[in-house]
Amino acid sequence: MPYKILSLLLGVAFSTSAAQRTNVLLFTADDLHAESLGVYGGKVAGLTPNLDRFAFQGMLFNRGHVNVAICAPCRAVIATGFLSHNSGAMGFMKARPGTPDIVTAFQSGGYLAGILGKVSHSTPTTSMKWDYSFDQKDLGNGRNPQIYYERCVAFFKRCREEKKPFYFMVNSHDPHRPYCDPKKLTKGAAMPSRTYKPDEVEVPGFLPDLPGARAELAQYQNSTRRLDDTFGKVMQALEESGQADNTIVFFMSDNGIAVPFAKCNTWFHSSRTPFLVRWPGNVRPGSRNDTHFVSPVDLMPTFLEITGVSGPKRLDGRSIVSLLQGKSQDTREFMFTQIDSKAGNDGVPMRCVQDAKFGYIYNPFSDGKHVYRNNNEGKTFAAMAAAAKTNPDIAARIDLFRMRVPEEFYDLEKDPNCLNNLIGHTDYQKQIHDYRKRLESWMKRTGDPMLAALQNKDDRAKVDAVLLKTYGPPKVKKAKKTRNDNPKRKKREQK
Repeated sequence: MPYKILSLLLGVAFSTSAAQRTNVLLFTADDLHAESLGVYGGKVAGLTPNLDRFAFQGMLFNRGHVNVAICAPCRAVIATGFLSHNSGAMGFMKARPGTPDIVTAFQSGGYLAGILGKVSHSTPTTSMKWDYSFDQKDLGNGRNPQIYYERCVAFFKRCREEKKPFYFMVNSHDPHRPYCDPKKLTKGAAMPSRTYKPDEVEVPGFLPDLPGARAELAQYQNSTRRLDDTFGKVMQALEESGQADNTIVFFMSDNGIAVPFAKCNTWFHSSRTPFLVRWPGNVRPGSRNDTHFVSPVDLMPTFLEITGVSGPKRLDGRSIVSLLQGKSQDTREFMFTQIDSKAGNDGVPMRCVQDAKFGYIYNPFSDGKHVYRNNNEGKTFAAMAAAAKTNPDIAARIDLFRMRVPEEFYDLEKDPNCLNNLIGHTDYQKQIHDYRKRLESWMKRTGDPMLAALQNKDDRAKVDAVLLKTYGPPKVKKAKKTRNDNPKRKKREQK
């Protein structure tokens, strides 16, 4: 008797036997701005029709944040269930030998483990051996919805033939750079079902509205539409397989959009991710959670509880099954995020604690000499740099982006774009102290090596010693002027 019919006859919604046969499909976007989705307040009509439709088939989490807003370490969190400093995957590097992983756990439980796209970044341990794997070059540069569909069809067929449930991680390479230029498609990539012009763009509030930014963001929206096309084709393949009713589907992004002040940082829109879950028969369609912070570190314990598969006894996250069932969980009113090493394994540690009201950030690498750069700047940053020659406000934003300050504090209710650093404001000193202590407590509890830096934040020599021990010699391009040599900056910080 087919499993689906048997479970209905037995009235089993979440028994051990049913859970062992529940499939898991995790779909990730690459560098997606959460507010591009209509269901997250996006103002570009019809940009993400498939995802918006999907959101109403299950639960939308309004406070989803990635633990680390960079591709490889974020995906390592998913794969291991550990925070970056506890797995060792603190950048574009493997986890420590012996670190458990989700693929091996599922395979030990009788599951087939498949992956499409982002294979290297999603495989942080040498023990992970996928049963079914196709990477970017086999998927139309990771940007061809039809090829994703065909690969999904083949995987679902194999699972049926082998009579095994599946853990399937489907990773789109959209809307990662290079953004979709219809006049010059990358080899193998498909055209999105719709393209956009600069006057149709919604410029995120943390960026200045400049023509150069609009031109690039129009191409980002093309890529976002193609992501949505790909998601729609994957869901089509799942439906056609006959396994949709017995599959829990998660959707998220690995970090925010790849422009300045987002990806590869700890500001609010750096880590915010769409977090959508459909679980037929268990999650009420059209439900949403506006209260609890959830993150990728919670996925592994959630998957293990849902499927009944055995895994590590200790993980850094915890299951959200009770939230999916409409219940509440305590100690989810705060979110902690981090950055350690960016591309090139340049140590640029950042730590953040935030709740619905405020966000406190500690940047131990900020010493007035280290010039921060990443590969997410593009034409948007070039437009900002040109405008900065005559616009002091944009010049100040660039100065902050490049040099940072050791501490930042934001009123997220009034300023979710993190434009006004309140760290020196006399009216907020109690809150700053409280959030700093809360971050320190989390760092102590999780074994964060940057704890000693925070505890000695006013002693540069001790902070540098912690950074050297943790990340090795710095890869620093020194600034022409330090912030102490810049009277305009000093005046801004004193305001």
